[in-house]
Amino acid sequence: MQNTHLSTLILMAGVGLAGCSSTPIDKASDSTAAAAAATNATTSAPRGPLAGAASAVASSTVAAVTVAPHLDPRSPISTARTVYFDYDVFTVGAEYVGLVERHARYLMAAPRLSIKVEGHADERGSPEYNLALGQKRAEAVVTALRLYGVKDARMEAVSWGEERPQAAGHDEEAWARNRHADLVYPGR
Repeated sequence: MQNTHLSTLILMAGVGLAGCSSTPIDKASDSTAAAAAATNATTSAPRGPLAGAASAVASSTVAAVTVAPHLDPRSPISTARTVYFDYDVFTVGAEYVGLVERHARYLMAAPRLSIKVEGHADERGSPEYNLALGQKRAEAVVTALRLYGVKDARMEAVSWGEERPQAAGHDEEAWARNRHADLVYPGR
């Protein structure tokens, strides 16, 4: 009697662990699991909601899902998409050439994808001046992408000026974070 309960408990634990797995079960494991389930079923058939669970686990597979790099939060295309600028500057710095090139190559490999480049400025200066500066920063990134072959019809440069700060605060650290242009991909 104790062996029957132990066998049932082991089978239930195996079914529970297999159900939590995110990797497909290989065919060798399938046949071993099916043989073990058949052996246990002849000695002590489980009753209740888990009665058919062993056969369901043996035949289940996990579908692979592919996520576009611009939607994958772990992808460099998704994580590195901001170009920062010095005070009152709207030229792309040498340290961002690799980032721009990576995005240009990605866009060239995905010809149906378009991008919006959003320019930003810190709070210093008039709203009109900051709007124009943000536009120049966005256009500088668009120009850099164009040099790598991305067509104008697939890019849009817009400015938020000082309206959407990345960092709150009124010091050099906050201002430095707010002087940037973001490469924004569609959310689909």
